[in-house]
Amino acid sequence: MKFASSELRLFIPHSELRIPHSPMSEKLTILVQLDTDPLPSVFDRVVAVDAGVQHLFSYGGVTPAAVMPLVHGCIFTRGSKDLSRTAVFIGGSDVAAGEAVLAEAKKHMIPQYGMSVSLMLDSNGANTTAAAAVRAAGRHLDLGQARTLVLGGTGPVGQRVARLLARHGGHVRIGSRQRDRAEMVCAAIRAQVPNAQVEAASVGSSADGPRALDGRTLVVAAGAAGAVLLPKKVHETAPDLRVAIDLNAVPPAGIEGVEVVDRGRERGGVICYGAIGVGDTKMKAHKAAIAQLFQTNTATLDIEEIYAIALRLP
Repeated sequence: MKFASSELRLFIPHSELRIPHSPMSEKLTILVQLDTDPLPSVFDRVVAVDAGVQHLFSYGGVTPAAVMPLVHGCIFTRGSKDLSRTAVFIGGSDVAAGEAVLAEAKKHMIPQYGMSVSLMLDSNGANTTAAAAVRAAGRHLDLGQARTLVLGGTGPVGQRVARLLARHGGHVRIGSRQRDRAEMVCAAIRAQVPNAQVEAASVGSSADGPRALDGRTLVVAAGAAGAVLLPKKVHETAPDLRVAIDLNAVPPAGIEGVEVVDRGRERGGVICYGAIGVGDTKMKAHKAAIAQLFQTNTATLDIEEIYAIALRLP
């Protein structure tokens, strides 16, 4: 039987070859890392090992065109009862590219015959970071009643934060220097979350900040590094603000006055979280999600599934 195209070329390092001397009652766990960057992420590889993965096969520069033989290599090599011992992790710095690889991987599973493996998407850490941020906010606010401003809301992390908050039922304002992009994100969330309360807000000028923050109880900064998205003089005069979460780990802070190590620290009556303060939960969620991959051969862990895992963390 021909399982993949004749163009399949897989080179597995000798260190990854393990020939048992005797039959094994349970197959070893294998995580196949499909990274869209030329070099597979060292960060993701370390986390996988620390999560208990026994063998890690890493491939860089993965495009949708390369996915079919890689997936076939996963599903045709072990019997259906052992396929839960193989899983696929999709990463890289480009979230859109990772989403395309995930969509392609799903196409080449054959679940009706039990021939599938579990999949996890966490390109650029967007899913685990967003899940950790929303979990942190939920410690202090009723998210069903929260009124949120997501700065950098058109980026991959911001979009996921907004989507999770919209699912809780709160009102979400998506801030962007380009209002039309924020409108597009709102439309996408409405398509995914029926009755989502989302609106776009321009934050392109200094006068926009106070208007965007008006009435907000929660602000999450998820923009690119190197820019102050919310000056201290603006958020200090916001009477309704209760929680501020800045996901930028590189100075300057996205929310001026929030320290990168803040973890539920009160500053001027506002509970603050910085990137490292959120990072502990992010790392725990990442490891727990990898462990969950090997509990079944049918899971797809995207933002909602990873958030559910984060909520179960102690």
